[in-house]
Amino acid sequence: MHRYTDETERLAQAVLRYARDRMRMDPPLDGPYEPAEIAARAGRTITEDGMGGDAALRVFTDVIAPGVVSSDHPRYLAFIPTAPTEASTLFDLVVGASSIYGGSWLEGSGAVFAENQALRWIADLAGLPPGAGGAFVQGGTIGNLSALVAAREAARARRADGGRPVPGRWVVAATDEAHSSIAEAARVMDVDVLAVPGDDRGRLTGPALRAAIAAAEAADPATVDGLFAIVATAGATNLGIVDDIAGAADVAAERGAWLHVDGAYGGAALAAPSARHLFAGVEQADSFIVDPHKWLFAPYDACALLYRDPAAARAAHTQHAGYLDAVAHVEGEWNPSDYAIHLTRRARGLPFWFSLAMHGTRAYADAIEATIALAREAADEIRRRPYLELVVEPELSVVAFRRIGWERDDYERWSDRLLRTGVAFVTPTRHRGETITRFAIVSPRTTLADLTAILATMA
Repeated sequence: MHRYTDETERLAQAVLRYARDRMRMDPPLDGPYEPAEIAARAGRTITEDGMGGDAALRVFTDVIAPGVVSSDHPRYLAFIPTAPTEASTLFDLVVGASSIYGGSWLEGSGAVFAENQALRWIADLAGLPPGAGGAFVQGGTIGNLSALVAAREAARARRADGGRPVPGRWVVAATDEAHSSIAEAARVMDVDVLAVPGDDRGRLTGPALRAAIAAAEAADPATVDGLFAIVATAGATNLGIVDDIAGAADVAAERGAWLHVDGAYGGAALAAPSARHLFAGVEQADSFIVDPHKWLFAPYDACALLYRDPAAARAAHTQHAGYLDAVAHVEGEWNPSDYAIHLTRRARGLPFWFSLAMHGTRAYADAIEATIALAREAADEIRRRPYLELVVEPELSVVAFRRIGWERDDYERWSDRLLRTGVAFVTPTRHRGETITRFAIVSPRTTLADLTAILATMA
C-alpha cells in the first residue's frame, strides 16, 4: 500500500485527469439520493481484499459524486456557498500530497510562515494591531468556540489577579441573529447566553445591549456578574446584516468584557472599499473570525481565527504533555496548535495563501465588490416584481425576500423542484417566525441572468 507502483501511477493519472476535468466543467447541480438508492447503486465498497483503485474510482465518479450538490455552482445560492479559485483548488492537491503537519513551527515552519502572511492580510483589513495573530481552523464553529474559550480563560485570570471570586455562572451576550454556533459553543462550555433583542433589521446595537444588561442586572445582579464576552456579527448568515460593532465595543469596554466578532461569512467584505464603513469598530475586537472557504474563494475547510493578544489565546489553548515538550512555545516561533481547540491540523490555510499570492489582493477586492453589486441588482429585480418583496435591503451579498402569499410548503415544493430539475439550489429559511427565502451570492460567476431566471419561476 505504501509503494509507488505501476498501478499507483495509473491511478495517479486517472485521479489527476478527473480533477482536471472537474475543474474545466460547469459544476453539476445534482440532487441528493434517497438512502436506499445510493446503498443499492454503490453496493458494498469496503471488503476484505479491496476492489482496486480503478473500481473504487469508478464508484466515486459514477455513484458518489453524482449524489453531491456542488457548492461551487454559480446557482448554488443556499446556506453560504463556496467559490474556490482554480489556483486554490490546484494547490489543495499539492497540500494533500505533501503530508504537511501544520500544528507546530518545528515540523511545519515554512507552511506556518505562509499561513501567517495570509492571516496578516486579514488582520490588516480588520485594523488589528501588528502583534495580532492566530491560526486557521476547520470552520466558523471551531473558530467561535476557540475564541470564547480564550475569552473565558482571560476573564478567569483577571478575576484571580483582582482577588474576585469566580461567578456562579459565566455569561456571553448575543442576539438571536448570531450564528447557531454561538449557542452551541455556550452549550458545550456550559455557559449562559444573554439574549439581546435585535433592531428592526436584526442588528445588535450598543443601546440595546446596554439596556439588556441593565434589565438583567436589575432583575438579578448575579445573572450578569459573569458576563465575560460579547459577540457581534459581521454579516449574519441568514440576512447578511452587520451588527453595530462600534456600539458593542463601547459596552465591552465599559463592562471589561471580551469583544468577539463573528465575520465567518461577511468579514470578507472588509476587502471591499464600498463596504468597509459597515465594519466600524471591528478594529477593537479581541478576537475575529472569517472563513476563506466562504467569500474569500478558498476550498473547504478554512476559518481564519485572529486574536488581538495571542498570548491570551496561548494561555487558554496550549496543550501540555511530556511528548509535547519538544514543541513548546519559543519566542519568535509560532505553533498554530496553541491558538484553538485542536492539536493535529492540516495546513488548511495554504491553498488560500497560494491563490492570494498568485492573484494579489486587488483581484480579491474586485471579485467581492462584483458580488455586492450583483446583490443590489437582484434587489432591484425583486422590487420590479409585484409577487415578490424584499425582507431587508441587502448590505452585503445576501438577498432575503418573500413570495407574497406563500407558506412553508410552497417554498419547499419550489426549492425541491429547482434542485430536481438542475436549475438552482435555493432553500427556504425563517426570519422572526416567517418562512422566506434568500440568495447567498459569493461566486463571481453568478450572473444577473441566473437570478432573474430563478425569480421568474416564482411567478
